[in-house]
Amino acid sequence: MRTRWTTVPPREEALAAVDGPDGRPPRPGWSSLRPYVVAGLTMVLLVGGIVLLTGGAGGAGDRDAGLGRDGQVTLVVFALAVWAWVFTSLDDTYVALGATVSLVLLGVLSTDEMFQTLGDDTVWLLLAAFVIAAGVTSSGLATRATAYVVSAARSPRQLAHLLTAALVVTTFAVPSTSGRAALALPVFLALAAVFADRPRLVKALALLFPTVILLSAVGSLLGAGAHLVTSEILRTAVGEGISFVDWVLLGLPLAVVSSHLAAELVLRLFTDAEERRRSLVLAPADFEAQAPGPVTGPLSVAESRAALLLAAVVVLWCSEPLHGVDPAVVALVGALVAASPRYGSVSLSKALKAAPWSLLLFLAATLALGSALTSSGAAEWFARRVFSGFTDSGAAAVPFLLVVIVVSTLMHLLVQSRSARSSVLVPIVVALAPTVGVDPVAAAFASTAAAGFCHTLPSSAKPVALFARVEGTVTYRPPDLLRLSLFLAPLSAGLVAAFTFVVWPLLGQPYR
Repeated sequence: MRTRWTTVPPREEALAAVDGPDGRPPRPGWSSLRPYVVAGLTMVLLVGGIVLLTGGAGGAGDRDAGLGRDGQVTLVVFALAVWAWVFTSLDDTYVALGATVSLVLLGVLSTDEMFQTLGDDTVWLLLAAFVIAAGVTSSGLATRATAYVVSAARSPRQLAHLLTAALVVTTFAVPSTSGRAALALPVFLALAAVFADRPRLVKALALLFPTVILLSAVGSLLGAGAHLVTSEILRTAVGEGISFVDWVLLGLPLAVVSSHLAAELVLRLFTDAEERRRSLVLAPADFEAQAPGPVTGPLSVAESRAALLLAAVVVLWCSEPLHGVDPAVVALVGALVAASPRYGSVSLSKALKAAPWSLLLFLAATLALGSALTSSGAAEWFARRVFSGFTDSGAAAVPFLLVVIVVSTLMHLLVQSRSARSSVLVPIVVALAPTVGVDPVAAAFASTAAAGFCHTLPSSAKPVALFARVEGTVTYRPPDLLRLSLFLAPLSAGLVAAFTFVVWPLLGQPYR
């Protein structure tokens, strides 16, 4: 039914644009269909190229001449999964599960191999860690500690570096960057309210939080799901993953250095000298409105218990070589204590409802996909073809690692999920590393550390998207992220390279 116009009626061209010349909705134009056409052609070319490359494959063991049937199937399914992650809006977990089920139906993986990954100790470790984090968060301990730390700041620079130090510590308290971003958001809102008359400082702080959260995640095995993916791929490929202690030894120094340098960079880029010289006056009471409980006075019973539990769990994780208890078992004991009726501050059902089940399923599915890439020989075959310019001489080690670091740094522009990036890159890197004289553990760790940079677009990482859209507070726009990335990307990649070639060998992880 047409609306009767009491003033000037709309032009026929306008009506045709809305309803179409025949009264029906118009058909989609080329501009709306072009992205899908480009994505479809890309998929066809990608799969077609793989089929042509593997068409003359020999036996499964003749990997220099060709690739066996299982390897060909795995490579095509893997390419389709990467295409879906890059070019479609499908959920990452949906794509990973679809790829894994396809490998089972095509006979590459057995049913038992697919479902065994759900019982992997890394899945249980992450699940239990989220229960512990839920207990710490609900007790109010995290907000109270942050409020006391930042209230000691008397200048924007002190505030930035104190916040950075506090965020680095949360790497051990809250698994996943998204969880840490959600934990830090109330602190930012309190600071934004206090400094409402200083928009430059608010913008700098809005950029500081996600930047430090993403860069500092490398400090802990539980800092991101990608770390668990990397460790499990290494366990499948070389027989041993990276323990919690070894990850802290290698990753924490990089997390501290990169986070504080990034904080200084954010201050330099988004505040002027006058703003940085202005004094600050903060008190713990300024954070009262954003905290689940009081942030002044003595610790509550729930906060004291949460602090004791968190300290005990971290100490047990770090002392695994002494007592031999698996970190997943330690985490499960901690989760039971955190949710216990008398001692804990959160019920188990509530904590489990808040757990990121999508992330856990994604982790299990990508573990199965990574295992198929390694066992079928697809990762090694693909790596040899892509990096055929490298030889097994020692001179190829440094160029190879530099290429790995640069590609891992830029990969977030194609694959937004950090765990998905590790699932794509790490099997290939691990397969090729020995052929160029590089230790696969060092190559995998360098790739995963470099992938921590994902700041270019709001969609590049969930913490970046979260702080870009804060209701009632003006934070930053995409041009601000591009400006930051222009300086932060080379800084991050350069630091990873410096640690790979200089620092980590001194800490017992040589790259050769």
